[in-house]
Amino acid sequence: MVLVSRQTAYHQRELMLVVPVTTTARVTVGQIVLGPDEGLREPSYANAETIATVSQSRLLNRAGALSPQKLAALDDALRYALDL
Repeated sequence: MVLVSRQTAYHQRELMLVVPVTTTARVTVGQIVLGPDEGLREPSYANAETIATVSQSRLLNRAGALSPQKLAALDDALRYALDL
């Protein structure tokens, strides 16, 4: 999962917005490629078209972080998914 809640929400809310990560590739603007540079073992895909809400208690381990380029790509994918 990639956290997409605003930073200030982490200390104020129990529920967080996340974008699920899968190893299944789909050809869509709403999906970005992730991999070892982001702390993952294998090529994976963040699917912004399936935004979810999860309890902070489900967020156990931090795998890594997104580069500024990947953050921008995720931002674009979220805009596409939400038609913003």
